[in-house]
Amino acid sequence: MALQPALYERQAGQDWLLACADIPAEIRSLWDADELGPFPSGGHWMVAETTLARTMDALRRIDQPRRGPVLGDVTTGLAWWLLPPTLGEELGDARTLTVHPRGWVLRCPPVLYPVRGRVWLERPDGTGRLTDPVLLGAALGPGGGPRLSTEAFA
Repeated sequence: MALQPALYERQAGQDWLLACADIPAEIRSLWDADELGPFPSGGHWMVAETTLARTMDALRRIDQPRRGPVLGDVTTGLAWWLLPPTLGEELGDARTLTVHPRGWVLRCPPVLYPVRGRVWLERPDGTGRLTDPVLLGAALGPGGGPRLSTEAFA
């Protein structure tokens, strides 16, 4: 029975992700064929890209309740953080990040399983929670800084 809440949360995350798609049925068809689904940035989130290694360090520095979805690609060594669509200049000094413009397409696997080397390092949980760009910038800034707890930016 302990697996039920985890399975429910993963399904809720997948439902949320599909709700962010232009055509959810098209995304489901792609996933059924073990293909990645296209999700344009801007409407529901912005996308910041960095290396998988830097992402793993940042994931250790930001407490889990403060992290939003993070997608990784083990074949390219890249990762993408989903950030609020209202993103401004909060990450202007983060030289290790590339913030993609509105309309840039992120190709995503389902939340329930990886596809073509892409896996959710931090799964969408269905709530729409996204990573605070200030926390991400601090975690990836010079030296990375200390672990950022929930209390640090409450």
